[in-house]
Amino acid sequence: MRVRALLLLLGALSLAKAQQVVNVYNWADYLPPKVIKLFEAQTGIHVNYATFDSNQDLFIKLKADPQAGYDVVFPSSYYIQRMAKAGLLLKLDHSQLSGMQNLNPRLLNRSFDPANEYSLPYDWGSTSIIVNDKYYDPHSIKNWTDLWQKRFRGQLLLTNDERDVFAIGLRTMGYSINEQDPEKIRQAYLKMKALLPNVKLFNSAGTQPIYLDEDATVGVIDSGDAYNIMRINPHLHFIYPHDGVNLWVDCMAISANAPHKSNAYAFVNFLLQPKIAKMISLSLGYSTPNEKAVQQMPKEDRDNPILNPPAWIFKHAEFEGDVGKATHLYLRYWELLKLSA
Repeated sequence: MRVRALLLLLGALSLAKAQQVVNVYNWADYLPPKVIKLFEAQTGIHVNYATFDSNQDLFIKLKADPQAGYDVVFPSSYYIQRMAKAGLLLKLDHSQLSGMQNLNPRLLNRSFDPANEYSLPYDWGSTSIIVNDKYYDPHSIKNWTDLWQKRFRGQLLLTNDERDVFAIGLRTMGYSINEQDPEKIRQAYLKMKALLPNVKLFNSAGTQPIYLDEDATVGVIDSGDAYNIMRINPHLHFIYPHDGVNLWVDCMAISANAPHKSNAYAFVNFLLQPKIAKMISLSLGYSTPNEKAVQQMPKEDRDNPILNPPAWIFKHAEFEGDVGKATHLYLRYWELLKLSA
Protein backbone atom coordinates (compact mmCIF):
# COMPACT_ATOMS: atom_id res chain seq x y z
CA MET A 1 0.00 0.00 0.00
CA ARG A 2 2.83 2.33 0.86
CA VAL A 3 4.49 1.65 -2.50
CA ARG A 4 1.22 2.30 -4.32
CA ALA A 5 0.68 5.56 -2.40
CA LEU A 6 4.23 6.65 -3.19
CA LEU A 7 3.73 5.90 -6.88
CA LEU A 8 0.49 7.88 -6.92
CA LEU A 9 2.22 10.81 -5.21
CA LEU A 10 5.11 10.73 -7.68
CA GLY A 11 2.64 10.55 -10.54
CA ALA A 12 0.75 13.56 -9.23
CA LEU A 13 3.97 15.53 -8.80
CA SER A 14 5.08 14.64 -12.32
CA LEU A 15 1.71 15.73 -13.71
CA ALA A 16 1.90 19.03 -11.79
CA LYS A 17 5.41 19.62 -13.09
CA ALA A 18 4.30 18.85 -16.64
CA GLN A 19 1.53 21.41 -16.35
CA GLN A 20 3.91 24.22 -15.38
CA VAL A 21 3.98 25.65 -18.88
CA VAL A 22 2.51 28.63 -20.68
CA ASN A 23 1.91 28.60 -24.43
CA VAL A 24 2.58 32.01 -25.99
CA TYR A 25 1.56 32.98 -29.54
CA ASN A 26 3.19 36.25 -30.62
CA TRP A 27 4.63 38.15 -33.56
CA ALA A 28 8.10 37.08 -34.67
CA ASP A 29 10.98 38.85 -32.88
CA TYR A 30 8.51 40.62 -30.60
CA LEU A 31 9.73 39.42 -27.22
CA PRO A 32 13.44 39.44 -26.28
CA PRO A 33 14.67 35.90 -25.47
CA LYS A 34 16.24 37.22 -22.25
CA VAL A 35 12.76 38.17 -21.00
CA ILE A 36 11.54 34.62 -21.54
CA LYS A 37 14.57 33.23 -19.70
CA LEU A 38 14.00 35.60 -16.77
CA PHE A 39 10.34 34.57 -16.52
CA GLU A 40 11.22 30.88 -16.54
CA ALA A 41 13.96 31.38 -13.94
CA GLN A 42 11.74 33.38 -11.60
CA THR A 43 8.56 31.31 -11.89
CA GLY A 44 9.61 27.82 -12.90
CA ILE A 45 7.05 28.00 -15.69
CA HIS A 46 8.34 26.90 -19.09
CA VAL A 47 7.40 29.08 -22.08
CA ASN A 48 6.41 27.39 -25.32
CA TYR A 49 6.80 30.20 -27.85
CA ALA A 50 5.21 30.18 -31.30
CA THR A 51 4.90 33.02 -33.81
CA PHE A 52 2.45 34.28 -36.45
CA ASP A 53 2.94 36.67 -39.37
CA SER A 54 -0.33 38.60 -39.32
CA ASN A 55 -3.44 39.25 -37.26
CA GLN A 56 -5.40 37.33 -39.87
CA ASP A 57 -3.19 34.27 -39.31
CA LEU A 58 -3.76 34.53 -35.56
CA PHE A 59 -7.52 34.86 -36.01
CA ILE A 60 -7.81 31.96 -38.45
CA LYS A 61 -5.69 29.69 -36.26
CA LEU A 62 -7.80 30.23 -33.13
CA LYS A 63 -11.08 30.22 -35.06
CA ALA A 64 -10.29 26.97 -36.86
CA ASP A 65 -9.02 25.24 -33.73
CA PRO A 66 -10.30 26.77 -30.46
CA GLN A 67 -8.50 23.99 -28.60
CA ALA A 68 -5.13 24.82 -30.19
CA GLY A 69 -3.69 25.20 -26.71
CA TYR A 70 -2.48 28.80 -26.79
CA ASP A 71 -2.61 30.71 -23.51
CA VAL A 72 -1.36 34.27 -24.14
CA VAL A 73 -1.84 35.89 -27.55
CA PHE A 74 -0.85 39.30 -28.94
CA PRO A 75 -3.46 40.74 -31.33
CA SER A 76 -3.37 44.31 -32.61
CA SER A 77 -6.01 46.77 -31.48
CA TYR A 78 -8.18 46.46 -34.57
CA TYR A 79 -8.53 42.69 -34.07
CA ILE A 80 -9.52 42.78 -30.39
CA GLN A 81 -13.21 43.45 -31.04
CA ARG A 82 -13.37 40.90 -33.84
CA MET A 83 -11.76 38.17 -31.73
CA ALA A 84 -13.87 39.00 -28.67
CA LYS A 85 -17.09 38.84 -30.72
CA ALA A 86 -15.99 35.47 -32.07
CA GLY A 87 -15.54 34.17 -28.51
CA LEU A 88 -11.80 33.70 -28.90
CA LEU A 89 -10.65 35.86 -25.98
CA LEU A 90 -11.08 35.40 -22.24
CA LYS A 91 -12.86 38.16 -20.34
CA LEU A 92 -10.09 39.28 -18.00
CA ASP A 93 -10.40 39.09 -14.23
CA HIS A 94 -8.70 42.33 -13.23
CA SER A 95 -8.34 41.10 -9.65
CA GLN A 96 -5.76 38.61 -10.94
CA LEU A 97 -3.74 41.32 -12.67
CA SER A 98 -1.00 43.37 -11.04
CA GLY A 99 0.63 46.40 -12.57
CA MET A 100 -2.33 47.88 -14.42
CA GLN A 101 -1.80 51.06 -12.40
CA ASN A 102 1.53 51.47 -14.19
CA LEU A 103 -0.15 51.85 -17.60
CA ASN A 104 -0.67 55.13 -19.41
CA PRO A 105 -4.37 56.10 -19.00
CA ARG A 106 -4.39 57.43 -22.57
CA LEU A 107 -3.91 53.85 -23.77
CA LEU A 108 -6.64 52.31 -21.64
CA ASN A 109 -10.41 52.19 -22.18
CA ARG A 110 -10.06 52.84 -25.89
CA SER A 111 -12.96 52.25 -28.27
CA PHE A 112 -11.55 48.90 -29.44
CA ASP A 113 -11.80 47.51 -25.88
CA PRO A 114 -13.77 49.70 -23.45
CA ALA A 115 -12.84 48.97 -19.82
CA ASN A 116 -10.09 46.66 -21.10
CA GLU A 117 -12.29 43.65 -20.67
CA TYR A 118 -10.28 41.51 -23.07
CA SER A 119 -6.84 43.06 -23.45
CA LEU A 120 -4.06 45.20 -22.04
CA PRO A 121 -1.61 47.24 -24.13
CA TYR A 122 1.75 45.53 -24.74
CA ASP A 123 3.38 48.19 -26.87
CA TRP A 124 2.26 50.96 -29.16
CA GLY A 125 3.41 53.42 -31.74
CA SER A 126 2.65 55.38 -34.87
CA THR A 127 2.76 54.79 -38.59
CA SER A 128 4.09 58.12 -39.84
CA ILE A 129 6.49 59.70 -42.32
CA ILE A 130 10.26 59.30 -42.60
CA VAL A 131 12.59 61.39 -44.77
CA ASN A 132 16.32 61.46 -45.54
CA ASP A 133 17.65 65.02 -45.23
CA LYS A 134 20.34 64.33 -47.85
CA TYR A 135 17.56 64.43 -50.43
CA TYR A 136 14.72 66.48 -48.93
CA ASP A 137 14.34 69.16 -46.28
CA PRO A 138 12.43 67.52 -43.38
CA HIS A 139 10.89 70.88 -42.49
CA SER A 140 9.18 70.98 -45.88
CA ILE A 141 7.07 67.92 -44.99
CA LYS A 142 4.44 68.43 -42.32
CA ASN A 143 1.28 66.67 -43.52
CA TRP A 144 0.12 63.51 -45.25
CA THR A 145 -1.07 65.70 -48.12
CA ASP A 146 2.57 66.67 -48.84
CA LEU A 147 3.22 63.14 -50.15
CA TRP A 148 1.23 63.97 -53.32
CA GLN A 149 3.78 66.58 -54.38
CA LYS A 150 5.30 65.94 -57.84
CA ARG A 151 8.86 66.10 -56.46
CA PHE A 152 8.30 62.68 -54.88
CA ARG A 153 7.46 60.95 -58.16
CA GLY A 154 8.62 57.34 -57.99
CA GLN A 155 10.23 57.84 -54.56
CA LEU A 156 7.76 56.82 -51.86
CA LEU A 157 7.83 53.62 -49.86
CA LEU A 158 4.44 52.68 -48.43
CA THR A 159 3.74 49.88 -45.97
CA ASN A 160 2.29 46.72 -47.45
CA ASP A 161 -0.85 46.94 -45.34
CA GLU A 162 -4.31 47.97 -46.50
CA ARG A 163 -5.33 49.65 -43.23
CA ASP A 164 -2.10 51.69 -43.03
CA VAL A 165 -2.36 52.81 -46.64
CA PHE A 166 -6.06 53.66 -46.67
CA ALA A 167 -5.67 55.49 -43.36
CA ILE A 168 -3.47 58.00 -45.21
CA GLY A 169 -6.14 58.67 -47.82
CA LEU A 170 -8.90 58.87 -45.23
CA ARG A 171 -6.87 61.32 -43.13
CA THR A 172 -6.29 63.69 -46.05
CA MET A 173 -10.07 63.95 -46.56
CA GLY A 174 -10.84 64.46 -42.88
CA TYR A 175 -12.36 61.02 -42.39
CA SER A 176 -11.79 58.52 -39.59
CA ILE A 177 -9.11 55.90 -40.19
CA ASN A 178 -11.75 53.41 -38.99
CA GLU A 179 -14.27 54.53 -41.59
CA GLN A 180 -17.00 52.02 -42.47
CA ASP A 181 -18.96 54.10 -44.97
CA PRO A 182 -18.57 52.41 -48.40
CA GLU A 183 -18.55 55.72 -50.29
CA LYS A 184 -15.83 57.21 -48.10
CA ILE A 185 -13.74 54.06 -48.44
CA ARG A 186 -14.14 54.29 -52.22
CA GLN A 187 -13.01 57.92 -52.10
CA ALA A 188 -9.93 56.88 -50.09
CA TYR A 189 -9.15 54.28 -52.76
CA LEU A 190 -9.32 56.92 -55.49
CA LYS A 191 -7.16 59.26 -53.40
CA MET A 192 -4.49 56.60 -52.95
CA LYS A 193 -4.71 55.61 -56.60
CA ALA A 194 -3.82 59.21 -57.44
CA LEU A 195 -0.70 58.81 -55.27
CA LEU A 196 0.57 55.75 -57.19
CA PRO A 197 2.84 57.75 -59.57
CA ASN A 198 4.84 58.78 -56.48
CA VAL A 199 5.01 55.23 -55.07
CA LYS A 200 8.21 53.27 -55.60
CA LEU A 201 7.17 50.14 -53.71
CA PHE A 202 5.01 48.64 -50.98
CA ASN A 203 6.95 46.92 -48.23
CA SER A 204 6.61 46.13 -44.54
CA ALA A 205 8.89 43.25 -43.55
CA GLY A 206 12.17 44.64 -44.93
CA THR A 207 11.64 48.35 -44.37
CA GLN A 208 14.76 49.07 -42.30
CA PRO A 209 17.44 48.04 -44.84
CA ILE A 210 15.59 49.80 -47.66
CA TYR A 211 15.86 53.15 -45.89
CA LEU A 212 19.37 52.47 -44.60
CA ASP A 213 20.61 51.57 -48.09
CA GLU A 214 18.80 54.67 -49.42
CA ASP A 215 16.84 52.60 -51.91
CA ALA A 216 14.00 54.76 -50.61
CA THR A 217 14.58 58.24 -49.22
CA VAL A 218 11.06 59.23 -48.18
CA GLY A 219 7.95 57.31 -47.22
CA VAL A 220 5.93 55.71 -44.47
CA ILE A 221 7.30 53.67 -41.57
CA ASP A 222 6.37 52.26 -38.18
CA SER A 223 7.87 54.15 -35.25
CA GLY A 224 9.81 51.13 -33.98
CA ASP A 225 11.59 50.65 -37.29
CA ALA A 226 12.28 54.39 -37.43
CA TYR A 227 13.78 54.38 -33.93
CA ASN A 228 16.15 51.57 -34.81
CA ILE A 229 17.43 52.91 -38.13
CA MET A 230 17.75 56.53 -36.94
CA ARG A 231 20.28 55.35 -34.37
CA ILE A 232 22.37 54.16 -37.33
CA ASN A 233 21.74 56.91 -39.88
CA PRO A 234 21.41 60.46 -38.44
CA HIS A 235 20.18 61.78 -41.81
CA LEU A 236 16.80 60.11 -41.26
CA HIS A 237 13.97 62.07 -39.63
CA PHE A 238 10.62 60.83 -38.31
CA ILE A 239 7.66 63.19 -38.84
CA TYR A 240 4.30 63.09 -37.07
CA PRO A 241 1.83 64.48 -39.66
CA HIS A 242 -0.06 67.51 -38.39
CA ASP A 243 -3.17 66.52 -40.32
CA GLY A 244 -3.56 63.43 -38.17
CA VAL A 245 -1.39 60.86 -36.42
CA ASN A 246 -2.27 57.21 -36.94
CA LEU A 247 -1.67 55.20 -33.77
CA TRP A 248 -1.73 51.46 -33.20
CA VAL A 249 -1.56 49.29 -30.10
CA ASP A 250 -0.46 45.69 -29.91
CA CYS A 251 -2.14 43.99 -27.01
CA MET A 252 -1.81 41.14 -24.55
CA ALA A 253 -4.82 38.86 -24.25
CA ILE A 254 -5.63 35.41 -22.93
CA SER A 255 -7.24 32.82 -25.16
CA ALA A 256 -10.78 31.88 -24.18
CA ASN A 257 -9.76 28.21 -24.14
CA ALA A 258 -6.36 28.72 -22.53
CA PRO A 259 -5.35 25.41 -20.90
CA HIS A 260 -3.09 27.14 -18.35
CA LYS A 261 -5.03 30.24 -17.31
CA SER A 262 -3.20 30.82 -14.00
CA ASN A 263 0.15 30.64 -15.79
CA ALA A 264 -1.20 32.97 -18.46
CA TYR A 265 -2.03 35.58 -15.80
CA ALA A 266 1.45 35.07 -14.30
CA PHE A 267 3.02 35.73 -17.71
CA VAL A 268 0.98 38.89 -18.32
CA ASN A 269 1.78 40.16 -14.82
CA PHE A 270 5.46 39.56 -15.45
CA LEU A 271 5.34 41.69 -18.61
CA LEU A 272 3.57 44.45 -16.65
CA GLN A 273 6.58 44.88 -14.36
CA PRO A 274 8.29 48.22 -15.12
CA LYS A 275 11.79 46.76 -15.40
CA ILE A 276 10.56 44.11 -17.84
CA ALA A 277 8.51 46.59 -19.89
CA LYS A 278 11.57 48.84 -20.08
CA MET A 279 13.72 45.95 -21.28
CA ILE A 280 11.20 45.09 -24.01
CA SER A 281 10.83 48.68 -25.20
CA LEU A 282 14.55 49.42 -25.43
CA SER A 283 15.21 46.09 -27.13
CA LEU A 284 12.47 46.36 -29.77
CA GLY A 285 12.39 50.13 -30.25
CA TYR A 286 8.63 50.41 -29.72
CA SER A 287 6.92 52.64 -27.17
CA THR A 288 5.89 51.05 -23.90
CA PRO A 289 2.49 51.79 -22.34
CA ASN A 290 4.12 51.36 -18.92
CA GLU A 291 4.70 54.85 -17.48
CA LYS A 292 6.90 53.60 -14.65
CA ALA A 293 9.07 51.84 -17.23
CA VAL A 294 9.48 55.14 -19.08
CA GLN A 295 10.56 56.85 -15.85
CA GLN A 296 13.32 54.25 -15.41
CA MET A 297 14.78 54.77 -18.89
CA PRO A 298 18.00 56.68 -19.58
CA LYS A 299 17.26 60.35 -20.23
CA GLU A 300 18.13 60.15 -23.93
CA ASP A 301 15.53 57.40 -24.43
CA ARG A 302 13.00 58.96 -22.09
CA ASP A 303 13.16 62.19 -24.08
CA ASN A 304 13.18 60.51 -27.49
CA PRO A 305 9.98 61.63 -29.30
CA ILE A 306 9.81 58.38 -31.28
CA LEU A 307 10.23 55.97 -28.36
CA ASN A 308 8.09 58.17 -26.11
CA PRO A 309 5.77 60.29 -28.29
CA PRO A 310 4.95 63.84 -27.13
CA ALA A 311 1.58 64.47 -25.52
CA TRP A 312 0.46 66.82 -28.32
CA ILE A 313 0.05 63.97 -30.82
CA PHE A 314 -2.97 62.65 -28.90
CA LYS A 315 -4.88 65.81 -29.87
CA HIS A 316 -4.52 64.84 -33.53
CA ALA A 317 -4.41 61.06 -33.16
CA GLU A 318 -6.73 58.16 -33.78
CA PHE A 319 -6.23 54.55 -32.81
CA GLU A 320 -6.68 51.80 -35.34
CA GLY A 321 -9.83 49.85 -34.52
CA ASP A 322 -12.18 47.24 -35.94
CA VAL A 323 -14.12 48.17 -39.09
CA GLY A 324 -16.54 45.26 -38.89
CA LYS A 325 -18.17 44.19 -42.15
CA ALA A 326 -16.30 46.92 -44.01
CA THR A 327 -13.17 44.77 -43.80
CA HIS A 328 -14.03 43.10 -47.11
CA LEU A 329 -14.30 46.53 -48.76
CA TYR A 330 -10.80 47.49 -47.67
CA LEU A 331 -9.46 44.19 -48.97
CA ARG A 332 -11.31 44.57 -52.28
CA TYR A 333 -10.05 48.10 -52.89
CA TRP A 334 -6.58 47.08 -51.70
CA GLU A 335 -6.44 44.40 -54.39
CA LEU A 336 -7.53 46.95 -57.00
CA LEU A 337 -4.92 49.44 -55.79
CA LYS A 338 -2.10 46.88 -55.96
CA LEU A 339 -3.20 45.83 -59.46
CA SER A 340 -2.97 49.48 -60.55
CA ALA A 341 0.51 49.96 -59.07
